[in-house]
Amino acid sequence: MFTGVATALATPFQENGQLNLEAWAALIEDQIQEGVTGLVIGGTTGEGMTITDDEFETLLVRAVEVANGRAVIIAGTGSNNTAVSIEKTKRAAELGAEMAMVVTPYYNKSTQAGLIAHFTAIADASPIPLMLYNVPSRTGVALTPETVGELAEHPRITALKEASGDISVMAQMMAHIPEGFTVYCGNDDQILPYMAWGAQGVVSVLSNVYPGATVALADALLAGDLQTARTWQIRLLPVIDELFAEVNPIPVKAALQARGFEVGVPRLPLVPMSATAEAKLLSAMEQFNEVRQ
Repeated sequence: MFTGVATALATPFQENGQLNLEAWAALIEDQIQEGVTGLVIGGTTGEGMTITDDEFETLLVRAVEVANGRAVIIAGTGSNNTAVSIEKTKRAAELGAEMAMVVTPYYNKSTQAGLIAHFTAIADASPIPLMLYNVPSRTGVALTPETVGELAEHPRITALKEASGDISVMAQMMAHIPEGFTVYCGNDDQILPYMAWGAQGVVSVLSNVYPGATVALADALLAGDLQTARTWQIRLLPVIDELFAEVNPIPVKAALQARGFEVGVPRLPLVPMSATAEAKLLSAMEQFNEVRQ
């Protein structure tokens, strides 16, 4: 569906807690102008678990309008309820999403057989391709390489966002997937090694803040230019570290505010970034900006 960078977009809120659609449109336009090729709506970074169904649909419709075919629109439709995921995926397709990103069901902690049944049921009902999302640090359950290999045989399961953080698991994933199945890195600090293993891009948090730099890193890897890729990854690591100093998307919202995007603060149970952590984040951003100049 895309190569390079898809941004897991943060959801902007006004001071009264309502959606800030003006900031949403500005953020999307900035992403596209900087070369991002995919936009994820309502994922982890977008606070998908605390936005309402109506808000999700509003964000999705506006993203489709603003992007106007210039980036692939990917809807976060996963939950720990298979029936809910099916209906949300079908609705997202009706509203213009071109792909659905479906996380492993959290809290329930399915067996691998349960995961296969869950994703197969969603894919059978979905009119659009699915991207599996493996992030065991969030969900408490991981897709095994063997399970991914089996699910990848489904004609509508076409991609994986691999965010286990384990390079060895990534290598095993690549050994189990069929030709034509696409893997994307899900961790900004591991873009270089994941893409060196064969990932075709990254679903990124970092690119909310530095879309152009993230695109430059991914493009260098797609072109086989490891020297340039190493330079970008090393320069970006201090910022990446601070973007995950507190639970995502707390830091990325602080960083976007610093960049002039009125995204507001996260919804409870998340709270704004601590003053100490925010100072370190802003310092890392200042240093990166100085090096880039």
